Amino acid sequence: MTPSGISRRSLLVGAAALAAAAGPLAAVARAAARTPKVLVIGLDGTLLNRVKDADAPRLKSLMANGLTAASSIYANPFAPTMSGPGWSTIITGVWPDKHNVKDNNFTGQRFAQYPDFLTRIETAKPSLSTYAVSSWAPITDTIFSSKVDTRVSTPSAEYDTGTTSRAVAQLKNTPGPDAVFVQLDNVDHAGHTYGAASRQYLDAIHGVDTQVGQFVDAIASRATYADEDWLVLVTADHGHTDPGGHGGSTWQERQTFLIATGGTTTPGSVRYDVRMPDVAASALAHLGVAIDPAWGLDGRPISQPSPDDFDALRPQLKTPVDESGIGAGVVGFTHTPPAGWSVDNSRMGGGGVTEWRGWSFTTDEFWTKAQRDQQRESNVRARNVFAVADGDEWTDKSFTGTFDSTLISPAWPVRGGAPATLSYVTHYLQESPQKGEVLVSYDGAAPVTVKTYASDVVAKAESLTLNVPAGVSTAQVRFRYTGGNNWYWVIDQVKISAS
Repeated sequence: MTPSGISRRSLLVGAAALAAAAGPLAAVARAAARTPKVLVIGLDGTLLNRVKDADAPRLKSLMANGLTAASSIYANPFAPTMSGPGWSTIITGVWPDKHNVKDNNFTGQRFAQYPDFLTRIETAKPSLSTYAVSSWAPITDTIFSSKVDTRVSTPSAEYDTGTTSRAVAQLKNTPGPDAVFVQLDNVDHAGHTYGAASRQYLDAIHGVDTQVGQFVDAIASRATYADEDWLVLVTADHGHTDPGGHGGSTWQERQTFLIATGGTTTPGSVRYDVRMPDVAASALAHLGVAIDPAWGLDGRPISQPSPDDFDALRPQLKTPVDESGIGAGVVGFTHTPPAGWSVDNSRMGGGGVTEWRGWSFTTDEFWTKAQRDQQRESNVRARNVFAVADGDEWTDKSFTGTFDSTLISPAWPVRGGAPATLSYVTHYLQESPQKGEVLVSYDGAAPVTVKTYASDVVAKAESLTLNVPAGVSTAQVRFRYTGGNNWYWVIDQVKISAS
């Protein structure tokens, strides 16, 4: 109920009726005038699949009324699946290779270069009010900077109860904060003590679900609620094993998610392209903070999806053929390229593991489950479906010849005589004599090599300047991988931007 005793439904219906009576232009103006606000809720160590199993009506209501996106994180040597790297990634909007948090000690952290999203809000819009409260003290003691208006590390004796009461009080207060971060810890505690497969873990999810409901109700009770546009983001820093614990490279430990409502989210929608750094970017964008490319953020706002050609392949991905460790029900590979693309396997050897014969299109789950702990988990900058040439996995079954496959793009328009930019995400692990070559062909002429890979390049966003010859109108890109029982090459998000 609102403070005046009027139900939230009555308030919203009444507001809608007033807007309709004032006409469509008034309704548009009123919507545009709504004040953006953000609430980020962190549920430490929570698995999305266990949320679905639990008595968690408030979280499930948020899922039904907004966006749900399961996601995955890294593993060693990129960073262990621990809270320090996890919360740092979520809060700064960059992966561990930038913020440099590799454990819970925060040794060597680069928060001055990659500050938390509340600090970026304070810097860009100092008139906005920011608030952070956590049950795990390092978040509010270390990750969030002193520029944040209010940081509270809840006394351990109060734990999540104290964190919840403080957050609720802030959310009810008007005008109150514009951006709020809350972290609850008890699900992680239950995971460590009893394991993710336990009844106690489900009970802990039920407990935080009730607390999430208190936050949502506090927002809805605000006297100014009808004039506000709240983006609510719920996420987790890592998962848990069934017996309990995290820090390793299993699929369960690498699990996280985003549940989002408000803003431009679509009720009941499911996405596969969302990654951990998107939380910070989404909060900034919702509050009207322009994201400067110089910041080097890895996140992108969920309101600004940017699917590539490979992502369109998700509906046609297939279950394993030769791979035995992935899981019979896991869909995640195809050799059929997207429209306009092709794969040249004319020089490709015979036999080998079916899934990886030549360039394949796959997902993080499918590819990393093929073989853990070989840095496939470090492929963090690829999203959704990506292309991979994996000579290491291909040679796990009897084969002949060598791995020699070329991924060929469509012919994209360029301006003759003007520079263009070829950008893509890559993840390349080297072992001689393998090689990765990027070649470009203009108007169908002979391809010219513009980049060669012969050493490790881990999860990098590449940007290559192309000197487009005068008089041409198209450019076509080839990614040729040659090798044998060596390593692999990942390509994703390929595009050419003409000047």
